[in-house]
Amino acid sequence: MPESIQTTGIAATAASASDADLLAQTAIAVRAAASALRERFGDVVRYQTREELMRALAANDDAALDVLRPRLTLLRPDARLVEDELAGGALPPGEWWVLDPAEGNVNHLHALPEWAVTATLVRDNQPVLTAVHLPLTGETYTALAGGGAHLDGRPLHVSQTTDLGLSVVATSQARPDEDEKVVRRIGSSITAMLFDALVVRTSVPATLHLLNVAAGRIDAFWQFAGARADVLPGALLVAEAGGRISDAEGRPWTPESESFLAAAPGVHTEAVNTLSS
Repeated sequence: MPESIQTTGIAATAASASDADLLAQTAIAVRAAASALRERFGDVVRYQTREELMRALAANDDAALDVLRPRLTLLRPDARLVEDELAGGALPPGEWWVLDPAEGNVNHLHALPEWAVTATLVRDNQPVLTAVHLPLTGETYTALAGGGAHLDGRPLHVSQTTDLGLSVVATSQARPDEDEKVVRRIGSSITAMLFDALVVRTSVPATLHLLNVAAGRIDAFWQFAGARADVLPGALLVAEAGGRISDAEGRPWTPESESFLAAAPGVHTEAVNTLSS
């Protein structure tokens, strides 16, 4: 069992054949839903009011959910679905599908390429498997608790970087209508990282940054507040790729935590020190 999983609150269960098969079917479902969104992608979607924006976002979510919902229900009839990607905190016992049917939805509406479809199975508040598909690149990222992280079947490994000063790090911006305290904390953390890291990337969505951490392209990602659907897929991918997951103070991360940090082991402590300063 990877040390990073034991020490961060993301507990790995032994990868069973049934879960491996389930992951393969989940990846197929996610790719099908992403194809539906790909057909809607192209010109910038114009909106003049918050209401028009919310309707456009919901239309994308619905297009993907219409594909995802029946397929995942068929795969796991007793598992419940969490379709609100903005929800946070612990889930009741049992199995849950945590979905982000259009991760990076605003990017999709603005004809930007950074968006994906994700589905994560959570069992008694532990992520068991996840599948993330990027339809514009054709890439599918998967992770199975105890079974590793993969990109199109190839194993993923976090970077071997040991110096934060030579690291590319990333964070996601505050959500619209975020609490002022959280917004200011994000701003101060970016300033601190600008002094201590090599390059700081600031954009949405969180999942795409975490894919890059798992693949060794980015050395650390942090976020304050956030929702389950923002971080659970990437948390499992990074942990299974050998990374470390914690909160920004270095404590074990859980869905109730107020902050999140995923990093290559060699820079995790430095990142904690920077974010805690």
